[in-house]
Amino acid sequence: MVVVAILAAGKGTRMKSNLPKVLHSLGGKTLVERVIQSTEPFSPTRKIIIVGYKSEEVKNSLNHISEIEFVEQTQQLGTGHAIQQLLPHLQGYDGDLLILNGDVPLLRTETLNNLLNTHKNNQNSCTILTANLAQPKGYGRVFCDHQGIVQQMVEDKDCTPQQRKNNRVNAGIYCFRWSELAKFLPHLNNDNAQQEYYLTDAVTQVGKVMAVDVEDNQEILGINDRLQLATANDILQARIKEKWLLAGVTLNDPASITIDETVEIEPDVIIEPQTHLRGKTLIKSGSRIGPGSLIENSQLEANVTVKYSVITDSFVATGTRIGPYAHLRGHAEVGENCRIGNFVELKNSQLGDRSNVAHLSYLGDTTAGTQINVGAGTITANYDGVKKHKTIIGDRTKTGANSVLVAPINIGNNVYIAAGSTVTEDVESNALVIARSRQVIKPEWKQKTD
Repeated sequence: MVVVAILAAGKGTRMKSNLPKVLHSLGGKTLVERVIQSTEPFSPTRKIIIVGYKSEEVKNSLNHISEIEFVEQTQQLGTGHAIQQLLPHLQGYDGDLLILNGDVPLLRTETLNNLLNTHKNNQNSCTILTANLAQPKGYGRVFCDHQGIVQQMVEDKDCTPQQRKNNRVNAGIYCFRWSELAKFLPHLNNDNAQQEYYLTDAVTQVGKVMAVDVEDNQEILGINDRLQLATANDILQARIKEKWLLAGVTLNDPASITIDETVEIEPDVIIEPQTHLRGKTLIKSGSRIGPGSLIENSQLEANVTVKYSVITDSFVATGTRIGPYAHLRGHAEVGENCRIGNFVELKNSQLGDRSNVAHLSYLGDTTAGTQINVGAGTITANYDGVKKHKTIIGDRTKTGANSVLVAPINIGNNVYIAAGSTVTEDVESNALVIARSRQVIKPEWKQKTD
């Protein structure tokens, strides 16, 4: 049995933000979400988040994750004090406690599994994650024997010159046998310069303690400021891009491309430079995205092309071409083999198969059929100043250039709308609509001057 406790109570002053530190985003997820995610594969008995600063905000941000418990640390008096708050919540518990930090978001599940297996197989009272750093200055040192048994832990400022040559440092990740830790927690003291209760004081007091070195030192990077957040983002992006390159995705100029970890991409997709993929996005095989495009929370079916365009919260079916300079948003849905061209915007609209909106048009709150052609400059006037209204366009209908369809309106099948028309009434199928003033020419007319 393993209970996970995640420390997420701190303010994060060095972030210089009103947002709690653990709620800053990395790769499409908050820092604390990423820590929780790393524990899910080994199915902890309980997952407890220790919250403090803006606790309600942290709780609300995690309400989409099931089986999460919260424990309040009303005063932030150190890591030991945070774990003391678990005493009434884990009475009678006889398993292990894995302690993680909500601002250390790059830990891999494999690393935590190795820590847990070492702890269990060696029947340790405590097992700590350590790292061997080329530049360990500022980190507490961990001294072990040849079997990895911890003999001593010394803070950097307290090390002798000889001790500072030791490169093994404490990563701040612990697995304790809870029954032994619980006995010692009430006896922690704050006899230090910061007057805080440190969990490290308990490590060498609970019995056999073993260190496990992390293979990739980047995993233990903690986020304390925006610079470290940017560094973590670079590390995460390198991981994500390596994954997709090895999975058969082409990334042209990977350094200029960013991909959230929540994105899914099928093989034989080509991602061009300056393209950014965000949120719950799925891109299927044969599609070519970019250059210069943003796709967020959208699904693109097979063989879609997107150039210099923005697509958010939308769906694009097989074989459709988007852009350049198109904008799909607000749950737009585009059918198969369509063309959405230059400077076209679709908002909360559905467009049927084999339809074209080639340039300079806006369709908002519109349901359009198959094989329609929208002429340049056509717009649906969907807003009356108070609320939005619906436009319905039937199959094989064509609008001339600079047409305005004033919603609410229903245009039938096989309708032709003459260029420059402002259509304000429903149109039956198989009709020609001319809704414009008759042209007047006055020969040899000249403006009068004073």
